[in-house]
Amino acid sequence: MTLKQHQDWLVDFYKRRDWYKYSPFIRLNFLTEEVGELSRAIRAIEIGRDHPGEHDTRDERNYNLHEELADVMDQVLILCDKYQVDPDSLMAFSEAKLKKRFNEQ
Repeated sequence: MTLKQHQDWLVDFYKRRDWYKYSPFIRLNFLTEEVGELSRAIRAIEIGRDHPGEHDTRDERNYNLHEELADVMDQVLILCDKYQVDPDSLMAFSEAKLKKRFNEQ
């Protein structure tokens, strides 16, 4: 599955559940929430969490990392759709910006 195919599927999925209606401003809050959950997942991997109710295995932490990265990606893809930004163009944009900033060809 390509990024665009996933985005098309995701937009349809959100629309069928009436989740697509939220404005980009609200969607940005969802993205912020997901970034916080990603932060927690990375913290658990990198420094652990000294919490008596949590006993995650390495596999569970890795699964959670993938889950949270996917959630962040999905929110970005929905924002791309709302602003008619081709998500594939973001990779080229990023590369061009960094090459220009650091004088690389």
